[in-house]
Amino acid sequence: MDFSSPYNAGIMTSISAEQAYKVLKSGTAPADLTVSGVLDYSQKSERRLPPTFPDGLSVDVLDLSGQESVTLPSRLTCYELNLSRTSITTLPSDLQVTSRLDLTGCELLENLPSDFTVGTLLLRSCTSLTKLPENLDVWFLDLTGCWAFETWPESAQIRSGRLQLRGCTALRTLPPYLHRLAHLNIRDCPNLTSLPANLSVSGWVDLGHSGLTDETLLPQGLQGTQLRWAGINVDRRIAFHPEQIHVAEVLGERNAERRRVMLDRYGYGRFLQDSHAEILDRDVDPGGQRQLMRVKLEGDEDLVAMSCFCPSTGRQYMIRVPPVTPTCRAAAAWIAGFDDPDDYQPILET
Repeated sequence: MDFSSPYNAGIMTSISAEQAYKVLKSGTAPADLTVSGVLDYSQKSERRLPPTFPDGLSVDVLDLSGQESVTLPSRLTCYELNLSRTSITTLPSDLQVTSRLDLTGCELLENLPSDFTVGTLLLRSCTSLTKLPENLDVWFLDLTGCWAFETWPESAQIRSGRLQLRGCTALRTLPPYLHRLAHLNIRDCPNLTSLPANLSVSGWVDLGHSGLTDETLLPQGLQGTQLRWAGINVDRRIAFHPEQIHVAEVLGERNAERRRVMLDRYGYGRFLQDSHAEILDRDVDPGGQRQLMRVKLEGDEDLVAMSCFCPSTGRQYMIRVPPVTPTCRAAAAWIAGFDDPDDYQPILET
């Protein structure tokens, strides 16, 4: 096939993905190649990467997910670009992605280009990323599992979409320019203790195990917002006043998911004590007495947990285990990662 034909008289036209696979494989692709459709060079496609991508490549969708080694050309333009689970550490400063950039699981990614604009930016589990670039412009931003992320740009546009920050354990603040969102997930952000005063959220805020523990610190724009705890809708009493939850209320709750949230807020140790849990087994280890306890829950699996003490600090722990666990030794083995208690032979417990 003659691939020069689309470029007759210097006029750029688009070629199909199938045509592009052939010319890219040959290593003779011209600069500013325009491809209509999807170029799938993902690991699952088992298609080998070309020697190089031409500078100025423009393609509707480019999928490089899972590839160990990826080098992007200059002036790359895509509607969608998938770089998830690659070893990429940085992106070209002239990269353009119109709709969706997926960088999920890029554990070595350290920075993004300044003045970057995209519709959806997925940065889930980019564990080396500590900051976002200046003048970022994005509608939907997902930083789930970016536990090192802590620095917002001084200037950015994070528009009225979804902001996912679950598991950003180093994060302490949200930027003051954050005004309107549809959804906000700050679950498992223990160091985030306040929200911007002008923030409003039209849909829901998930604040499970975040540092936002005081209802009085909610911005005025969140007074009517639906609250969630670990994905489950809750009222403000459950979210901010777990001391007001009663044992009978937990036991009488028919919705299993809501009951689990109430148990989480009540605290397993306190609940087992206050509900007069059945003692299934007792023994002694280097930390002292252990007890395996059970509370039966209507319409759900039994709550079974082991009470034990740390030999070093004397601190008591209450650890939930599978409901079929018969003994304290079996519970300790399961906690240590052993399915068969006979395989659990600790030399020293600390």
